[in-house]
Amino acid sequence: MPRPARLLANVLAACLAACLVASLSAGSAQAGAWPRKQGDGFASLSMRLGWPQDMGTWTSVDPTEDYSTLYVEYGLTDRLTLGLDVGHSVSGSGKTVLFFQWPLRQSDSGAQVAAQFGFGTISGQRVVRPALSVGWGLGKGWLSIDSVAETYVDTGKTDLKLDMTWGRNLSKDRKLILQVQTGQPDGREAFVRIAPSLVLPLRGPVKLETGLTWGLAGDTSMGLKFGVWTDF
Repeated sequence: MPRPARLLANVLAACLAACLVASLSAGSAQAGAWPRKQGDGFASLSMRLGWPQDMGTWTSVDPTEDYSTLYVEYGLTDRLTLGLDVGHSVSGSGKTVLFFQWPLRQSDSGAQVAAQFGFGTISGQRVVRPALSVGWGLGKGWLSIDSVAETYVDTGKTDLKLDMTWGRNLSKDRKLILQVQTGQPDGREAFVRIAPSLVLPLRGPVKLETGLTWGLAGDTSMGLKFGVWTDF
């Protein structure tokens, strides 16, 4: 099968799997398409360590990929959220992006939709970052689709990313998350990656996320993911 066809097949299969699991399960709304209440905040610090899937190519056990990200949201009003995203871009370069998010559709049922506009730097170059999030609250969980375009102001090049996330609330304030991560860095091969994780409460509002990553197409890495969340 040609490479584009294989990539499309993997994306469709991952989407179908995420939607099938979501249709059989349930959860409550999480961040993304849902705005922060005025004065409410959320912060997360996460790290991803990666190694080649082909262990025969390893020369040491040290990670060949090491990404960390700081993400913060704060509700300026009930309809306007301010955020900061510091870490790594779709292409893997260092980034610092300030953004604003506002709801396009809020409803007691059906899809929730939010738009976002950000600006900042990636690898020292100026970027603008429009984004769109769509989410559905389920009985015991949520399903969301988050899309981002990182456009370089001086060159016009654009990196694209789309993540599909299914989450389920478990007992004792735990959460199970399945995420399919896709992206198309400008001038490079598109990728598809799957990232399951488990969220556990630590103390008060602080939670620990641990998980795995596995490249399905355009990504030959496997990895570990760690993160700490908190509401404030």
